[in-house]
Amino acid sequence: MHALFEEPIRGSIHWKDVEGLLLALGAEISEGRGSRVRIALRGVRAVFHRPHPQKETDKGAVRSMRRFLTEAGISR
Repeated sequence: MHALFEEPIRGSIHWKDVEGLLLALGAEISEGRGSRVRIALRGVRAVFHRPHPQKETDKGAVRSMRRFLTEAGISR
């Protein structure tokens, strides 16, 4: 959680760790087409793209995940 909200934005967070956090928070995660991942948490829904071929998120994905978590009422 700390890594997602850290400043400056980090672009080296492993996606597997992000998914683990989401599951621990009670999110429902389902596979979409290709690299798409549908996530529902506390009534908020979003679609993210699993990074490939690298395993780390980029800064834009971290920014989007922050926004998603904030909308779901979760912050640092």
